[in-house]
Amino acid sequence: MNNSSPQTFEDIREGVRGLCAEFDAAYWRGVDERKAFPEAFVEAMTRAGWLAAMIPEEYGGSGLGVSEASVILEEVNRAGGNSGTVHGQMYNMFTLLRHGSEEQKQKYLPRIAAGELRLQSMGVTEPTTGTDTTGIKTMAARQGDKYVVNGQKVWISRIQHSDLMILLARTTPLAEVERKADGMSIFIVDLHEAIGSGLTVQPIANMVNHETNELFFDNLEIPAENLIGEEGRGFRYILDGLNAERALIAAECIGDGRWFIDKARHYAREREVFGRPIGKNQGIQFPIAKAHINVEAADLMRWRACEEYDSGRNAGASANMAKYLAAEASWEAANVCLQTHGGFGFATEYDVERKFRETRLYQVAPISTNLILSYVAEHLLELPRSF
Repeated sequence: MNNSSPQTFEDIREGVRGLCAEFDAAYWRGVDERKAFPEAFVEAMTRAGWLAAMIPEEYGGSGLGVSEASVILEEVNRAGGNSGTVHGQMYNMFTLLRHGSEEQKQKYLPRIAAGELRLQSMGVTEPTTGTDTTGIKTMAARQGDKYVVNGQKVWISRIQHSDLMILLARTTPLAEVERKADGMSIFIVDLHEAIGSGLTVQPIANMVNHETNELFFDNLEIPAENLIGEEGRGFRYILDGLNAERALIAAECIGDGRWFIDKARHYAREREVFGRPIGKNQGIQFPIAKAHINVEAADLMRWRACEEYDSGRNAGASANMAKYLAAEASWEAANVCLQTHGGFGFATEYDVERKFRETRLYQVAPISTNLILSYVAEHLLELPRSF
């Protein structure tokens, strides 16, 4: 897994491409029009073992790293699909893999690898705190052999299509801790037991076919055995997953960017106006070339982040920068692709407008571009904290 490069993992690329070929543009267009979940695609990815890629072999997975997982997600998006429907299974795994007990791993990982369980959701963000994670207000109070949870979460994806959820909650009030990163804990929640028994789920309609929800916790009881790691250290644990998430989202954006550039260049060669292909015009070809350069540059930072993560080094800075560069590059490529197509870019049959909406999400989530700039300014450039 070390010495990863954009030229490696061709077997993985070919395998994912072969599967994605069974789910063409018409499939994704239909899913988007119906605001539906691509159940057939997710099932196919599960059966093929791609969603168990990061689970160690002793628990039924392939034992691969972030590098390989990033290739899987990149290829889904490059093929015109939306890996936002499956990526949660990849990065949500980290907290359990790195900090779960052996008993918890034995209980969940083999069934996740076999496709009997899905771990697609993570409950972190709250309406009043946004990306200020240390300010969360959802409380989990220990009562004997259980924790009782009260509070609210928002923008929590894929609840309706997941069996388990990773939940971050305060076990010590913010006012009672020395450092604001202390006093938070991680739990694994059985959604089938929780929904209707203290957990209420309210879907949020949005501009992308990205199933997301608001959650309300009203005395939800969670067995104490579902606590992951030590009480009060949850924020540190979840950072492992968040850094992996950013590297993987970067790969998705790389896939999107390459899809947009391929779409734009093919159209620019074929579309004729005033008796010549529009791709002959520098006003068309230069923006496409620039978008391509920026996607390729972002890809290099993606690989740096993945290599650091897989080798056990701190990948925080590289993962953040990779996500920033890749999201910027994919959004630039999306705009170039739409402009190249002109009015046809707005027609659903060309799929540009769908992918345009999907890739725009990553300027905002899972962390906004401004927060990444703030992180770099403070932690890498040693500038004063801006908030």
